[in-house]
Amino acid sequence: MRINPAKCVACGNCTYVCPMEAIYIDPVLKRATINRDECVECYACFNGLSQEHLNPTMVRTVRNLFKMMRVRFEPEPDVCPTAAFEPDKLEWPRVVRRAFSDPRVPHESTGVEGRGTEEVKTNDVSGRVKVGEVGFTIEFGRPGVGARFYEIQKMSQTLARAGVSFEKKNPVTSLMSDVATGTIREDILNEKVMSAILEIKVPVERTEEVIRLVWDVEKQISTVVALGVGTRCDENGEDNVVAPILERLGYKLERAKTNIGLGRINAVQQKTDAKEVVHA
Repeated sequence: MRINPAKCVACGNCTYVCPMEAIYIDPVLKRATINRDECVECYACFNGLSQEHLNPTMVRTVRNLFKMMRVRFEPEPDVCPTAAFEPDKLEWPRVVRRAFSDPRVPHESTGVEGRGTEEVKTNDVSGRVKVGEVGFTIEFGRPGVGARFYEIQKMSQTLARAGVSFEKKNPVTSLMSDVATGTIREDILNEKVMSAILEIKVPVERTEEVIRLVWDVEKQISTVVALGVGTRCDENGEDNVVAPILERLGYKLERAKTNIGLGRINAVQQKTDAKEVVHA
């Protein structure tokens, strides 16, 4: 994203809408400016501001006259009076930023918008996590913080050394140059995104081991890490296997979301499950 300096009137309205605080008023140029290194191409500024297309010269003149009369302007964080925002043509690797930060853009690898993964929260349809397994979603970044891929790689390489497998239908996995070692493509390591998710699953017996690995790595990186844990409930809708492990590790559990099986597992998954039952 860029701000056209010929149109910008330095009203500052846009500085309120950037979730990464990447927009500031340059005291020398006296124009709103985007810190490209911090911008994650989420398009919140472009899509969130009303574009009024007023004449920049007229707006600057009116603002200067009012300033002379010591009349202050209240910020209007939903208006760009001169439509100064102009999207850049994003090339690789910068285009990765938008794919992970603009919730309206689908990922090429998965076809899913937002962070690009359906995660274990759709397990009633996808059947990714089976009985005796636990699925983990390890989320990096948040608005105002973001995450860089070299931070995500620190986690993925640690997990790979522990012998976990990464979910194939996940956009971060698709960006790995070596999935076996959790190595992410070198040309995107410094790219910053709003947030991204690593997704893995392991046998229930390894639940505590994985959580402790995540704890160790999160101390070594400068972004926010949120850990999600998913497992199958028993016939009474309860989890008496993973929950005690989490409580022993100090987590206070709340019933946040339960999938009740209203979805329908696709035919391929049904065949796979049937084979596993026969082989069992």
